[in-house]
Amino acid sequence: MRTATTTGQHAFAWPIRVYYEDTDSAGVVYYANYLKFIERARTEWLRALGFEQNELAAQHRVVFVVRAVAIEYLKPSLFNDRLQATVELAKVGNSQIVLMQRVMRENEELVTAEVRVVCVNAATFRPVKIPKAIITKIGTTS
Repeated sequence: MRTATTTGQHAFAWPIRVYYEDTDSAGVVYYANYLKFIERARTEWLRALGFEQNELAAQHRVVFVVRAVAIEYLKPSLFNDRLQATVELAKVGNSQIVLMQRVMRENEELVTAEVRVVCVNAATFRPVKIPKAIITKIGTTS
């Protein structure tokens, strides 16, 4: 599922249901679980583009690792909420991708995150150029 964004580009959206196990003793989603939600959305975003992470490692000898996350918690979500975690391309470099991610409840923004992922060699974990096949699919931001 894709939804329009204010920039004219499209943000990928992945549906999430809040389970009891996602909540803390106050009945709200435990803050660290939002990282899991946005991670799943990034995996599904790549999958929707035709890339399985294990195949990237096997065929291109690369994996993507999170280098940095800046996250803002704006509003809580509760057990049984229906949410969407979105992925929007912000910047593409030679070996890094910056993504804007949000967790939404309908049109209500609950969490925002800027996530920087780095393409690394699967054996050495040293940064390498993002394979051309991936750049071709995701495009650029320039």
